Amino acid sequence: MEATQPFDLQAVQKVRKAVILAALIGLIGLSLISQSASGLHSTLHEGVEAVGLAAIVLAIIGRAWCSLYIGGRKKAEIVSRGPYSITRNPLYVFSFIGAFGVGAQTGSVTIAALFTVAAWVVFSLTVRREEAWLQDVFGADYSAYRERTPRFFPNFLLWRDEGELAVRPAFFLLTLRDGLVFFLAVPVFESFDALQATGWLHVFLKLP
Repeated sequence: MEATQPFDLQAVQKVRKAVILAALIGLIGLSLISQSASGLHSTLHEGVEAVGLAAIVLAIIGRAWCSLYIGGRKKAEIVSRGPYSITRNPLYVFSFIGAFGVGAQTGSVTIAALFTVAAWVVFSLTVRREEAWLQDVFGADYSAYRERTPRFFPNFLLWRDEGELAVRPAFFLLTLRDGLVFFLAVPVFESFDALQATGWLHVFLKLP
């Protein structure tokens, strides 16, 4: 029987981060030359930004919550309690929410949607690689988990939890730190708005 190839999680994460960075640069470039059709200081523009900020906060809290269950266990066992009982990839689900929140800081629903789609594409490719490895290692147990639990969209009727959790603070703090990066979108896109308002950046596109 052929030996299972070791799964290099760090290598997969590095590739994922590189692709995310490339997509982020492209989307930021679009943000530099575009503006929400409603105008910089309109009620709609400000409302989209406010919803986006709430999404960022939710994403950070949600990702930290997920890390309490999965931190350091991803390669050792199938985690199927808490958020992992209703979706196989809750960390990524909250990352989609965070991506929407980041894009929404432009005040444009279109750019917010593009950020979300870009995150969806990147994480979908990553998940397929992870799932293939998990299937190879855990076999029937993972097949059963995969069959009853959605890949992304949560099914809250499946909720199951643990009475106690063995928490690894280092993983929790690392996930929390990584999530806080989402907040950088606020000053970055506010600075773009200011530069566009003063004419330093020329607007070529008006997006909903």
